[in-house]
Amino acid sequence: MKIFFSADIEGCAGVALGPECHKNEPVYKAFARQMTREVIAACEAAHEMGAEEIVVKDGHGDAGNIDPHEMPSYVTLIRGKSGHPYNMMWGIDESFDGVMYIGYHSPAGNPNFNISHTSTGNSLYIRLNGKYMSEFMLNSYTAANHQVPILFIAGDEEICRLAGEMVPGIETAVTKRGVGGATICVPRETVEERIRAGVKRALQKDLKQNLIPVPDQYTYEVTFKDWNRAYRMSFYPGMTQIDTFTDRLVTNQWMDIVAAHCFVVY
Repeated sequence: MKIFFSADIEGCAGVALGPECHKNEPVYKAFARQMTREVIAACEAAHEMGAEEIVVKDGHGDAGNIDPHEMPSYVTLIRGKSGHPYNMMWGIDESFDGVMYIGYHSPAGNPNFNISHTSTGNSLYIRLNGKYMSEFMLNSYTAANHQVPILFIAGDEEICRLAGEMVPGIETAVTKRGVGGATICVPRETVEERIRAGVKRALQKDLKQNLIPVPDQYTYEVTFKDWNRAYRMSFYPGMTQIDTFTDRLVTNQWMDIVAAHCFVVY
């Protein structure tokens, strides 16, 4: 069995404020260590359930957050950014039996987690086929376009709920709950145990039941915080400005979406 993990930091235990996710801030190191611990917990659980090959993509910021020297011998860690539009999912292909997410968070425009966003802070919100697009949604359609089932997610309560709407059979591990600008945290030991248990539950199932269908057509709409950026990004090939702050791209090719996303919101 071969499993792909995509890892972020904002959804990890205890993270509640933006500076905790930025390398130039003194508080960052503690949360990078927690990200590493949660990834290890997930990998160990998957390995115990029979995953012989495990690939982990560090997906936060410059993708140099997870400590490579702490990874188990059976884990391949991908650090840094290749420049490919798959970004947090770079390395995935049809050979994987499933994908799992660690440290994920609510999307831009969602008020249920203090540092909710989608990829960067440049958008007020992004919609894909009429629904607020999270990094989970973006990355899950990438997996689905390679026929890889979506098995598990660990993150804040709201992203776990949204993941369950998109993938009804997904297993989840809630790490915290947002209320306004506050975050109600779960102890890291409890989070790590939830991750271990959730990964094991996910791998006890018929994995193919979590393969989601891909749409025939994608409508991607970015509502920017800055009207000037919306104007400039409307010149991206295929993009149309539909109001002062919003650009739209319609296509039936998933690579068009991830490529556009990579350029217009970063």
